[in-house]
Amino acid sequence: MFETIGLNTQELATSGTLLRLVISTALLVTVVLVARWLSARYIRRNVASMELRRRWLVYSRNGLILIMLLGLVIIWAAELRTFALSVVAIAVAFVVATKELILCVTGSIVKTGAGSFNIGDRIQVKDFRGDVIDQNLLATTILEVGPGKLTHQRTGRMTVIPNALFVSEPVVNESYTHDYVLHVFTVPFKRNADWRGAQKALLEAANQACEPFVVEAKRYLKKLNEYRGLDAPSVDPRVTLQVPSAEEIHLIVRIPALTDRRSAIEQSILTEVFSRNDFLPLKIEEKASDREELSQEAPSTVS
Repeated sequence: MFETIGLNTQELATSGTLLRLVISTALLVTVVLVARWLSARYIRRNVASMELRRRWLVYSRNGLILIMLLGLVIIWAAELRTFALSVVAIAVAFVVATKELILCVTGSIVKTGAGSFNIGDRIQVKDFRGDVIDQNLLATTILEVGPGKLTHQRTGRMTVIPNALFVSEPVVNESYTHDYVLHVFTVPFKRNADWRGAQKALLEAANQACEPFVVEAKRYLKKLNEYRGLDAPSVDPRVTLQVPSAEEIHLIVRIPALTDRRSAIEQSILTEVFSRNDFLPLKIEEKASDREELSQEAPSTVS
């Protein structure tokens, strides 16, 4: 009889503890959901910038999820400890089976700790390139930009990158300077083409396209580099030469540009230059006349 009473008392105590844990869990989830609703409502009403609003919505959601996970661990700590001690072998098998998920969480910690990028930045990881629109513990979502590494227009496709890639692959952040960037593009020519005229025309068009904001870009990039302890680069548009082979000459155009208008500025420069010029190869007669003019000028120069 007494043994039966003891068993019933123990069952009541166990059921009471379990009921208390369930109630605590339900309260925690309710509080987090209410806080999530209130924070999202406040952000949507008071943050005017769409990019800043999206960023704060993601940050608030991830922060509340982290708080809820920590709360659940604290509430169920004793039960989890007892369970863990009894299923060590199962835990080892579970770790092996969920290796990719663990790598994703590790990659999330790596990219967050390193400050690799933020919402709205344009990044490239392996062959994936685009604008970051969402990130969580397991994956990062980008809107694809391309095709290739030199194009700056969206393709209309969305890519979900597992965070495990950030453990083993380098991340290229094309927007680390945020408001203004130094944009570079290449214009290839044949060796016998009029690349000198193209170089001059590209520089003039670049200066004209960047004139409205070049002073502000200089001031912004100088302030940013001083804050980060770096030497401020030259911001003025420039056109340099590169010779990848004996038959080709590449003109490397570097310009300051607004982050969200670099593709439009590049296209305006190229359209301005090539709508007025063909830069065709010089004819043999023209080359011969040029050599004669040079040979005639040479004696006078010497004298």
